[in-house]
Amino acid sequence: MKVVIGRIGRAHGIRGELNVDIRTDEPERRFAPGSSVVYDGGRLIITTARHHSGRLVVRFKGFDDRNAAETLHGKVLELEVDADELPEDPEEFYDHQLVGLEVRAGDRVIGKVAELIHMPAQDTLAIETESGEILVPFVLDLVPEVDLRAGFLRIADVPGLINPDDAENTASDIAASDIAGLDEQS
Repeated sequence: MKVVIGRIGRAHGIRGELNVDIRTDEPERRFAPGSSVVYDGGRLIITTARHHSGRLVVRFKGFDDRNAAETLHGKVLELEVDADELPEDPEEFYDHQLVGLEVRAGDRVIGKVAELIHMPAQDTLAIETESGEILVPFVLDLVPEVDLRAGFLRIADVPGLINPDDAENTASDIAASDIAGLDEQS
């Protein structure tokens, strides 16, 4: 089973180091020198990893200069783990744990998690509903509850999150009530 642990950013310096956007709560463990990671083009061996100005800077075996390192820019790094392994942090989840979970908004069942999309700013849930796919940023404010044992996650029942037309109607209702309030004050 593969889990996403990072995305390679821009080159750092001239010696083949690269900035890595971390996608794991265990970067010291996952990016330890000597460990290997996979990406769409193969396998990489980590030779060094250090923090610099709040960023993780990694060097891979065989990518010894800036030009070679830049060929890896934008690659998603994954790690092969046992399917039964769980993250140490109870607030962290592997993709395979989330895919297939029932999605609820309040007490309503609205669909199932189809996939987790790893975007540069944050992870996003792709949720399959009866009316099509919706995308929900996987952040605590919008996904306040994940219950793996019960097989569901709950998303915030925010106007427009599930149905964009609801947001437009809510905005129109608010604008109409504001105008009515102004008329009453005049």
